[in-house]
Amino acid sequence: MRMPSFIRRFTLVRESATLLSGKVAAQVITLVAYLVITRLYTPADYALFSIFYSFIEIFVILSTCKYEMAVVVARDADESVAVSRFALRLNTVFSAVLLAVITVLYLCDALPGKSSQLGLLALLIPPLVFFSGTSRIYASLYNRWHRYGPIAVSDVVNALSAALFKIGFGVAGVLRAGMPLSAVLGQALSNVALRLRLRTLSLPSVGRDAAVAAAHRHRNFPLYVASKDLANTFSANLPFLLLAFYFDQVEIGLFALAYTFTFRPVNLLNSAFERVLYARAADLQRSRQPMAPTIWRFLLAVNAVALPIGVALWFFAEPLFVFCFSEQWTGCGVYVRMLLPWFLLSLSTMSLMFIPNLFSSQRIEFAAMLVLLVLRVVALAVGIKMASFALAIHLFAVVSTLVVAGLLMWYLVQVRRYDRLLSC
Repeated sequence: MRMPSFIRRFTLVRESATLLSGKVAAQVITLVAYLVITRLYTPADYALFSIFYSFIEIFVILSTCKYEMAVVVARDADESVAVSRFALRLNTVFSAVLLAVITVLYLCDALPGKSSQLGLLALLIPPLVFFSGTSRIYASLYNRWHRYGPIAVSDVVNALSAALFKIGFGVAGVLRAGMPLSAVLGQALSNVALRLRLRTLSLPSVGRDAAVAAAHRHRNFPLYVASKDLANTFSANLPFLLLAFYFDQVEIGLFALAYTFTFRPVNLLNSAFERVLYARAADLQRSRQPMAPTIWRFLLAVNAVALPIGVALWFFAEPLFVFCFSEQWTGCGVYVRMLLPWFLLSLSTMSLMFIPNLFSSQRIEFAAMLVLLVLRVVALAVGIKMASFALAIHLFAVVSTLVVAGLLMWYLVQVRRYDRLLSC
């Protein structure tokens, strides 16, 4: 029986609010902690941590090959569990191999590229990849069964524990290793919080053959979704992986903090929105109901809140950063203003990145990510050629804004086409 529209709306709001409670609490904890952290660590320390974390964001995509996304759209409970089991094993194997490779490279003094700056800290990359990948898979299982409380709790555990560890290590003077080690410990505790309540889902038991079959059926996720995300994540982290070769680490650190507090809320909030919208849209697709009303309500609500915030940041970002984080972070506001158009569009677009998964149009999105990667490389190359870090970041933000705007329009066209086909 079809659920009345007002009940569907209430359910969507309630589920979003549950996830957002965890995300908002995590953001508040992080912001309060950074009032102390930015007085213990220097911009150069933060630049090193940004380089470290850029490798995590890239490797965690390879560790699961985005199979966690297939958990939500699988045909039934058995297939959801089967594909999650395959993803967990893949994550474990990849993390173990990565640890072995990095250990050999470190012992041979042959760490490549910017990873050479990390030294012994590079050995922390595999465990953080493992815990991050496992957490994503567990969160997808909760998402499939519309259980958002454990996800919210894990977000708070991660933020609170990582913040306390960063402050503790900073006070103890462990500055170089403090932030990377804190990230590992925080993610590990978050992983434990998710794992402890997994039994409440009463998941069915599946065998190895079922896991392999489910992975084969959803092979588009590693082929196109993982490839797309890898291209997008690599290009998004190019300022830390490429510009650090040519510009001062203090400048990298200032941009990194501006980028963190501009896009970290976007990433966390959109992660919550995407989980709820993805599960809701998949349900609508399975029951052959229109999606456009749900998508448009979301976009209107998000932008009603985001636009005033964007205007305030445009005028007050610089004094706000200096007041909150101390004088050594002067200059962050300049980069925030450069990122604002991209930030505002991303609030809408990133929450809808599941749409190609619903309509099997991942190839087109992958092509768009490759175009974005090329444009970002060109933008940064121009800045390097002109010996201007600010120009490089400005061009990087402009091309990102243009491509994100194009993706948003494409997502909405696909939803409109689906609704039209239903009415035929």
